[in-house]
Amino acid sequence: MTHDADTFVAELRQLIAGFVAERDWSQFHDPKNLAMSIAIEAAELMEHFQWLRSDQLGEVRRDPQQMAAIREELADVLAFVLSFANAMDVDLTQALIEKVRKNARKYPADEFRGRFR
Repeated sequence: MTHDADTFVAELRQLIAGFVAERDWSQFHDPKNLAMSIAIEAAELMEHFQWLRSDQLGEVRRDPQQMAAIREELADVLAFVLSFANAMDVDLTQALIEKVRKNARKYPADEFRGRFR
C-alpha cells in the first residue's frame, strides 16, 4: 500500500490521467466541468460536518464509517483537482509553493500567530 510519505504528485496525476483515459472521459473533463465537480465534491464533504459543533469532531474521527465516507469525499475532491491540473497544465507543487509564499507575506507569522485577523 502506498502512502503520502512515499508518493509524488506526478504519480497521482498520472493515476488520474490513466483512469480518465481508459474511460474516454477527457471529452467531459474540460476546465469548467472539472471546476464545478471540485465544488460539488467539496460540498459533499461539507455535508458530513453540517450542523456539528467543533466539540463533536472527536466523535467523527472515532467513527470508522463516518471516516470512510469522509475519506471518499476527500478523495473525490483530490481526484478532480488533479484532473483539473492535468486539463489546465498547472504544476500543483509550484502553485502551492507560490501561494504559501504569497500568504506568508500577507500574513506574517509574528503578527498573525494564534489569530486569524
